[in-house]
Amino acid sequence: METPELKAEKDGVSDTESKVDSGVPEVPVPPDDTPEVLNKALSGLSSRWKNWWVRGILTLAMISFFFFIIYLGPMVLMMIVLCVQIKCFHEIITIGYSVYHSYHLPWFRTLSWYFLLCVNYFFYGETVTDYFFTLVQREEPLRILSKYHRFISFALYLTGFCMFVLSLVKKHYRLQFYMFGWTHVTLLIVVTQSHLIIHNLFEGMIWFIVPISCVICNDIMAYMFGFFFGRTPLIKLSPKKTWEGFIGGFFATIVFCVMLSYVMAGYRYFVCPVEFNNDSNSFQVDCEPSELFQLQDYALPSILESVTGWTTVRLYPFQIHSIALSSFASIVGPFGGFFASGFKRAFKIKDFANTIPGHGGIMDRFDCQYLMATFVNVYIASFIRGPNPTKVIQQLLALRADQQLHIFNSLKAHLIEKGLLPALEEAAA
Repeated sequence: METPELKAEKDGVSDTESKVDSGVPEVPVPPDDTPEVLNKALSGLSSRWKNWWVRGILTLAMISFFFFIIYLGPMVLMMIVLCVQIKCFHEIITIGYSVYHSYHLPWFRTLSWYFLLCVNYFFYGETVTDYFFTLVQREEPLRILSKYHRFISFALYLTGFCMFVLSLVKKHYRLQFYMFGWTHVTLLIVVTQSHLIIHNLFEGMIWFIVPISCVICNDIMAYMFGFFFGRTPLIKLSPKKTWEGFIGGFFATIVFCVMLSYVMAGYRYFVCPVEFNNDSNSFQVDCEPSELFQLQDYALPSILESVTGWTTVRLYPFQIHSIALSSFASIVGPFGGFFASGFKRAFKIKDFANTIPGHGGIMDRFDCQYLMATFVNVYIASFIRGPNPTKVIQQLLALRADQQLHIFNSLKAHLIEKGLLPALEEAAA
């Protein structure tokens, strides 16, 4: 018969750790909500293989749903990102409430959702002002809201801050400040990074789909390699993770993402920036693809040339960038999952929720995606994005006439000094 100490070691929690965390109330374990049809169909299998089939079937269902929302277009994708953000926030806040609800903290959940509303108002307001500038300037109410957007956002947050101070109860000061910090860290992890996902989407759907697919592929292939070949534990936080799964997932993810990038880079629907058409009041995805999405010849190293017999290979430059994206998804991305595992172990829970049978909650599926979104946004800003003439012109058109004339004269003098303006005039003649 297993002792409690042996059981704790098998679960990846040492006796020392159990004692240290003994003061943390446990979150109630949600019941198994695997569909009855699957339970009956897989009743003859061991728990290991039953979990494998449940995860596999639900994974295929989620991938199918992902393809469906891609087909529906960028607006639906943005709404899905918002819904996922809200659900992830709900799962994390619910854990905090489940742990500390016995203390009857006043206004904890109300203020948490209020701060979520404030932060979303700020971020989405910034996005609307940035990407829908012409529409905002055309409508007087939107123009006023845009002009004072940051002041309104600050006033909303300040109201919530004052409400929190007024809700402080003498015997629960420390606990209330714990939960105040809990809410703000959750906002930082969930809301800020989901906002970056939407920014990546506006750069082109390929910058949204490929990174997400890299993480999904790595998650699946690491699980597959670990399930069939795993022998060597990778990290104590996640005892089921193995070096075999980690390495196998790495190479499989790179191959998959390079191939996926080759397919997607040939379609304007995926590579063109998502822009708002003011004439039709709708999103449009149409442009002349940049050099990043045009096939080019690359010379092979002599070693590969001797093996393949090829001197050059034709690739999209984006495929080179996809290697960086897939490498991050395979090497650094899993640390988002390890972080989530540490969080769950701190509160003695297996999953954030039981929304998806065999997978846990939505946050369990997106713990790596948020880290990936931040990397992609930084990567685009550092290595891809250049000055955007369209946004510069939009800002110029919002200036007064005398300001526009001053900029025009300054630009004209600069071009004459550089010797470019006469050339332009001769070409026009």
